[in-house]
Amino acid sequence: MDRLLPSSDRIILITASSIEEARRLAESLLQEHLAACVNCIPELESHYWWRGKLEHASESLLIVKTTAEAVSHVIRRVKELHSYSTPEIISCTITEGSKEYLKWLRDSVKVP
Repeated sequence: MDRLLPSSDRIILITASSIEEARRLAESLLQEHLAACVNCIPELESHYWWRGKLEHASESLLIVKTTAEAVSHVIRRVKELHSYSTPEIISCTITEGSKEYLKWLRDSVKVP
């Protein structure tokens, strides 16, 4: 049985205005080696408060797998490329994962 190992690697959740924007963001993060893998979920329904008003929108979701060292670079790059003035960028720590996957993740990400 494959043991899970401790980790401080990250999953970053990012919403985008469309699947096209999500794909552009994913491609950029991968081309720049800021992420090992990005999953794009094409459509979800978001409900939220914005400027004192309850809003809802159809959005896409990116699930970005990266290292703790790359998080600030991912955030900076997403803010540069994103169409929203305040994009959702939430980093969650991966507390455990398979040894092989975590090695692959770390080998795939190159912090500038």
